[in-house]
Amino acid sequence: MNYSDIRHDLHNHPGVSGEEHYAHDLIAHQLPLYHPDKVFHHVGGFGIIAVWGTNPSHPTIAIRGDIDALPIGHRCGHDGHTTILLQLAEYIAQRGYPDGRNVLLIFQPEEETGLGAQKIIDAQILQQYNIRAIYGLHNLPGFPLGTVILNRHTFAAASTGIIYRLTGRATHASTPEKGINPGLAIAEIIQQFNRFNSDPNALGDDFRQATLICIRHGEEAFGTSAGNADIMFTLRAFTNDTMEHFIADANSTVAQIASRHHLQLQQALIEPFRATENDSLHVEHIEEVCGCRSQYVLTPFRWSEDFANYLQLYKGAMFGIGAGTDHHELHHPDYDFPDELIPLAAQVFFNLVNAQLI
Repeated sequence: MNYSDIRHDLHNHPGVSGEEHYAHDLIAHQLPLYHPDKVFHHVGGFGIIAVWGTNPSHPTIAIRGDIDALPIGHRCGHDGHTTILLQLAEYIAQRGYPDGRNVLLIFQPEEETGLGAQKIIDAQILQQYNIRAIYGLHNLPGFPLGTVILNRHTFAAASTGIIYRLTGRATHASTPEKGINPGLAIAEIIQQFNRFNSDPNALGDDFRQATLICIRHGEEAFGTSAGNADIMFTLRAFTNDTMEHFIADANSTVAQIASRHHLQLQQALIEPFRATENDSLHVEHIEEVCGCRSQYVLTPFRWSEDFANYLQLYKGAMFGIGAGTDHHELHHPDYDFPDELIPLAAQVFFNLVNAQLI
């Protein structure tokens, strides 16, 4: 089986979150070659869960790979992640796995929007099995090709978009004192949110980041003093507890400013991701069984991963695999997943499948 060809086929047929038709059908076509005992189709949309093992009460290990693309195509490597799981399925079929164990391969949709993992969980299939460990990976440009990248604690940050809608009262531009213009409140919010930002090198609970994303204020009408505005930020933190407090502090700050300026306030979270908080014992377990170079990093990655949702329910860990020190960064228009990683990563997962569960 030429897995590079499969990966290139997926690469040439990207499906964005919620539209992973092609990936679903390709995976469904391939899986019977590997003789799973059960396959669940259209899980959480276009997800697939393949199962080896027939007794749900037996200890179970789950491996997750994401299958969706970006609007600019497979520029994040999910085509590679999907193919890794297919080669892992071949290894399981050819080489076996321990008696008295189940293996679940989760082909997950909608990672980019942060919705897919929760949709898989909500399908209530995982809950039918005695899951003792769950693992996932992400390819990482900027690290030596094939190196396994580990973090004992948080692997990827919590983040959320947040929109604040400020409503005052528009009036004629010649008499702004008769209206309520949100402009000064916006300026104050930006200054206050800038004070939230910690040192970029801060670790753990000390890291907070508020990034200004967009401002919409009034309209292009020079005879009118604006009466409404939207201001949007992305908030990031390295632990879930810090993020909860951060959101509360941000909301309280904006509420006080809005009240002081006599503005009505509405707010909404957009695409919230929890922090991917690894279990340290499972991280050490990956290092023990990976059979290749590994490297620990102290600082979590600032991007976010909905694999975090699984770690709220099950022990496990996410790790990275280096895509090359000179490789284009994730989401770059010229990014392409290195085919050399497919058998390397599949072998790491296979070692985990066959290792003693902790």
